[in-house]
Amino acid sequence: MSSRDELIDKYADELQEKCGERPDRDLLGRVVAGLGPAVYNADASVVAASDPSEVESIKTHFLVKKLGLTDGPELDAALNHVFDQYGRSNRHKYRAVVYYLLTRHFGREAAYP
Repeated sequence: MSSRDELIDKYADELQEKCGERPDRDLLGRVVAGLGPAVYNADASVVAASDPSEVESIKTHFLVKKLGLTDGPELDAALNHVFDQYGRSNRHKYRAVVYYLLTRHFGREAAYP
């Protein structure tokens, strides 16, 4: 099993155990592939949900640029919903899991062909 497959398994477990989601492994695999080498970097692979600049970066670079959404209060609401779903007290929110949840929330699976 490759290290990417191991990461996908780990993220799928996170989605089930911490978020109560039954993951679409195909979509999850495409999200992980889209993140490239960031998933292998300990710092880049997690999201600091309490850091306003990190949250703004996710909004600008992922939601607006990658998913093609328009900036507005619904993006902030979606981010808050995902962080609540993942657990605010969980200090290790994996970027792939957050991006997966946001992609599903907005129904933008087509952004990952």
